[in-house]
Amino acid sequence: MLDGMLKTCLKIISAENGLVMHAIKKTDPGFQDFGEVYFSTVVKDAIKAWKLHQRMTLNLIVPVGSVLVCFMDVREKSNTLNETCRIILSQEPYFRLMVPPGIWFGFKGVSDGLNLICNVADIPHKPNEVMRKDIDRINMDWSIE
Repeated sequence: MLDGMLKTCLKIISAENGLVMHAIKKTDPGFQDFGEVYFSTVVKDAIKAWKLHQRMTLNLIVPVGSVLVCFMDVREKSNTLNETCRIILSQEPYFRLMVPPGIWFGFKGVSDGLNLICNVADIPHKPNEVMRKDIDRINMDWSIE
């Protein structure tokens, strides 16, 4: 993972009529503040890239499906400056990934059917806070191995 990212294992509790899937508590490591929660879907083999949040801290969870998330660190003072990483989020293993501001990211649907990403952000979305690049502007291996 890149400098400042935090992976937190989450619980899935089986109940008689379904599952309870934990996401985040204000007492959890990596929780900073609450701004908004939003969901994004991505179909199998589709790629949504690239975005960089200048101030927003992300808390990414995939409660349904499986998603490959790719990152590139462009933070000048980071120990992982210009490094990339790839992480698959799903229910097995089920975890939350905290991503600090200043990292380019994109994601690809892995599973058939619905692939659902939840982001618990520390600030509300503001159009002038997010930067975007075309997918070909960052060289990334999007294959699933």
